[in-house]
Amino acid sequence: MNEMFKSLIVTALLICAVKVTVAQSKQYEWKEATDGKYTYKYVSNDPMRARHYKLENGLTVILSPNAKVPRIQSYIATKAGSKTDPNNQTGLAHYLEHMLFKGTDKIGTKDYASEKVLLDQIDELYEQYNKTTDETKRTAIYQEIDRVSGEAAKYAIANEYDKLMSSMGAEEINAFTAYDMTVYHEDIPKNMIDKYLAVQRERFRNPVLRLFHTELETVYEEKNMSLDDDQDKAIEATMAALFPNHNYGRQTILGDVDHLKNPSLKAIREYFQTYYVPNNMGIIMSGDFDPSDMIQKIDAAFGYMKPRPIPVYAFDKAEPIQQPIIREVKGPTAENLYMGFRLPGAATKDAHLLRVLCKVLQNGAAGMFDLNLVKSQKVQDAWVYPYVLKDYAVLLIGGSPIQGQSLDEVRQLLVAEIEKLKKGEFSEDLLTAIVNNDMRAKMEKIDDRKFSSEQLMDAFTMEIDWLDKINAEENMSSITKQDIIDFANTYFNAHNYVVVHKRQGVDDNLVKVQKPAITAVPVNRNDQSAFLTQILAMPESKIEPQWLDFDKDVQKLKFKELDVVAVQNKDNSLFVQTYQYPTGRWNNKLLPLAVAYLDFIGTPKKSAEEVSKAFYKLASKFNINVGDEETNVSISGLNTNFGETVDLLHDLLENCVADQAAFEMFIANIKKSRDDAKSDKSAIMNGLVSYAKYGAKNPFNNILTDEELAALKSEDLVAVLHELANMKYTILYYGPQVGEKLIASLKSLKKDGTPYAAVPPAERFQARSIDQNEVYFADFKMKQADIRWYRSAAPYINDQKAIVDLYNSYFGVGMGAIVFQTIREAKALAYSTQAVYAQPARPDRSYDMHAYVGTQVDKFDDATTAMNEILNTLPQSPQGLENAKVGLIKSTASERINGRAILNAYVEAKKFGHEQIDIRKSVYDNLAHLTLADITAFHKREISNKPYSYCVVAEENSLNAEDLNKIGQVKKLTLKEIFGY
Repeated sequence: MNEMFKSLIVTALLICAVKVTVAQSKQYEWKEATDGKYTYKYVSNDPMRARHYKLENGLTVILSPNAKVPRIQSYIATKAGSKTDPNNQTGLAHYLEHMLFKGTDKIGTKDYASEKVLLDQIDELYEQYNKTTDETKRTAIYQEIDRVSGEAAKYAIANEYDKLMSSMGAEEINAFTAYDMTVYHEDIPKNMIDKYLAVQRERFRNPVLRLFHTELETVYEEKNMSLDDDQDKAIEATMAALFPNHNYGRQTILGDVDHLKNPSLKAIREYFQTYYVPNNMGIIMSGDFDPSDMIQKIDAAFGYMKPRPIPVYAFDKAEPIQQPIIREVKGPTAENLYMGFRLPGAATKDAHLLRVLCKVLQNGAAGMFDLNLVKSQKVQDAWVYPYVLKDYAVLLIGGSPIQGQSLDEVRQLLVAEIEKLKKGEFSEDLLTAIVNNDMRAKMEKIDDRKFSSEQLMDAFTMEIDWLDKINAEENMSSITKQDIIDFANTYFNAHNYVVVHKRQGVDDNLVKVQKPAITAVPVNRNDQSAFLTQILAMPESKIEPQWLDFDKDVQKLKFKELDVVAVQNKDNSLFVQTYQYPTGRWNNKLLPLAVAYLDFIGTPKKSAEEVSKAFYKLASKFNINVGDEETNVSISGLNTNFGETVDLLHDLLENCVADQAAFEMFIANIKKSRDDAKSDKSAIMNGLVSYAKYGAKNPFNNILTDEELAALKSEDLVAVLHELANMKYTILYYGPQVGEKLIASLKSLKKDGTPYAAVPPAERFQARSIDQNEVYFADFKMKQADIRWYRSAAPYINDQKAIVDLYNSYFGVGMGAIVFQTIREAKALAYSTQAVYAQPARPDRSYDMHAYVGTQVDKFDDATTAMNEILNTLPQSPQGLENAKVGLIKSTASERINGRAILNAYVEAKKFGHEQIDIRKSVYDNLAHLTLADITAFHKREISNKPYSYCVVAEENSLNAEDLNKIGQVKKLTLKEIFGY
């Protein structure tokens, strides 16, 4: 990190009530330099040390060196997204994003000359299909598309791009499409850069739209998932009302259903040729490289691209909203409210002020919504989000009602807070605290290559001047209360917003994308192109792995009777201290409730509101996480405020007092949240899996009954908190202090001379063994069907991690894995699918085998059959296994466990009995010796032809009962059986 910037951050954090008013223009300014034949711009004192190049063809290259880890985070971005979709071909940018993983005339093909003949036929067939309205003729054309696609697929190699990247040890191989951009990203070992650039050069040279009809079906699945997502529907309704003259509102990112049904490959290709040009694209990298060397490599790889004029997206200026626009959205989840105000776009000063204003309203601790609505329990929840886009920004706010409260009452409460904001009814000290907390957050992220590259990518795609962004961030301290008041009065009034009521009910207007007839295509998993062979043969330097030495990297100390495990923070002046207790929800069902209640109570000297304000003013964070058999109480912040933060925590835990009024509202909200959980399909699925694993009495429903909840008293929860404070714990410390200096700074929660409180015995839950298939079903109003396979597998074995990791990579995790290739690529049965052989939470437990498919309900039988086939018989792919193995080896060699992660690694290692060694070394050494025969034997022993519990969430009336019954004995669970209340 730049030393001047370090100093600025620390100085700003140490200022409690004084505004920084020093002008930043002399400190941060654009400068220019030359690097051989390349000229680049940079901002003086930029903490990310980014160089901004522009190649002769107009390609923007932004490079931010960071040698902390021998890896590189790369973004390849084009400034075109759903906003620039043709209005008769919406969803096109997103289609194209998917297709850019399919390869070129070199990647992903065995014989392109033969394949192209068939691909050209498919092109023409889709044009006919697009222009035909007669359904009988359309069906016949699609049957021909399916037939020819099957022939073309014989020449294709599915997922070869993913195999290429995985073989390099790449991680996070993915992409996303938004309104203003489409971005492709990978995180790669630094020694793979030549291979990576060779692949990316080819990827964007001449993409081939192969395997299109199966991928289009995947897009259908993604669209249907969004139509089942109530939040997605509510936000889309908000955007449509805010932007009737702009594609932010007129078009959705995934596209209209009618357009998805009628794609044009020619239109997709034309879109690529129009927008994927160097003068509209950027390559942004942060990581371990020399920028002078990297720019030469990128120029050599991408200099071939030719610039072309880019169409300017034009739109009519939005008319002011004169009266609140009200929209209704229905769906199965609990009711809530969304509101949106329209504001200027990303490159304006107003967009930055919006971000600050949002933190005044909500910052998780001391914002107006936090204190006046959530902590006071006037609503069940309230939230704020600055949705900043290129042409406009949106202030999105929302809330969930308490029991008996209407959505209109929620709206009135939210609007009332906006009115208070306009009148300046908030403390000036809050702005200082926001600055301090923002600076602390930057210290946490400043050395993170992913954070750096993401910030630079965002500035590029949104066309924000990097100097303005740095100045705006650093000038936060000069924003005054009057600035916020003026901003609020300029943009917010009683009429100029959109409100969306998300009602609970059946959406009668919902149109789903229906399943077309698709014949499974071959994936040719044992084939590879000449291009892949060429890439694999390229020379590469070796990165030597680095292993932790827990005797050197971790301090093991004693503070009175307590164990202290510490790792020194050598990067900055931040600390994180955790009190780890050997008790959890299995020990005491009241503990999670007591911890939640703590948010709403204070001490004899401080109210709950004052406690939140005090932590936030110190730029400190406080969190309690209750696990099954472990509870972690954590505080973090600036080391200069360590003592005050510790005192605040101790005072709260030791001296918290019951508040009857707060308790009554708390219990009412708990009852409401319990009811809401029954309309959440994810919660229902989690309950089904827990039922399948443990039986009718399981950890998921091991909570208070309605009767027990009604009999609960405020004093009961406070007693649990006091008991927790008096239990024996382990201190986990990450921060600047070491050794005796650290010990001298510690304070005990327990008073000297008093005994530690006993840890309550834990409820024991034993995973079930089954001898035949069984089905657990829950009815839910949705068109998709979520299916989970579960089985309790073999007991944990300490030296099995290498084969488990390789098995998961080869079989079930990632786009190059067998599951993804079979279920999604070959058969187009799901957007999301995976399988994993999961390590238990403790060494005295067994592994779990999980598999998942989210599919259209009319594909249920096909999807379950397809997954069962590969669970029972492992497809053989020597090349696939080699790619998975090499990728794991390279990924492990380039991994670096630094900072706080060392502490976490030690705690996990100790739990599994190998705290003297870094288990990754054993995995790394063993991977090279594992063969396909080993993986096949593992699959046969642990996976194939075993009974499974099938957990299914779907709409009963839409599902064929025979499809369920033929899997196994069906037990339809009621919500009370699942949830326990």
